[in-house]
Amino acid sequence: MKVQKIDNTYVVRLDVGDEIVESIKKLCKDEGITAGSVQGIGATNCADIGYYSLETKKYLTKTFKEQFEIVSLTGNISTKDNEPYLHLHGAFSREDYSLVAGHLNSAVISITAEIFITAYNGVINRAVNPLTNLNVFDIN
Repeated sequence: MKVQKIDNTYVVRLDVGDEIVESIKKLCKDEGITAGSVQGIGATNCADIGYYSLETKKYLTKTFKEQFEIVSLTGNISTKDNEPYLHLHGAFSREDYSLVAGHLNSAVISITAEIFITAYNGVINRAVNPLTNLNVFDIN
């Protein structure tokens, strides 16, 4: 992972073999980022994607082991139990131009990823919503 900071934005390049979620979490820990937004593009050959079922209150997950263009990586950064908490979604295109998308659990970079992380002053915490069983922004 290579990082350059411009004002309150981190310009991140991930290389072959880097994992997106763990790389961003490490950056957040190292830089003390407790609130922010994420956007990026790139390529992966292994992505674990989730879809939340309100009926079962659980994520249905699937791992895709194929070459994808990451056409959209977006999400936010907050904290839960004093640790960085990422809520990321991704859209991934195949060679035939079809798309796979959902909640991003992990993705390993196959070529590169170019990611912008904008850090905000302050802390956004998460708490479990009893209705959905999801960790949501703890805003009172």
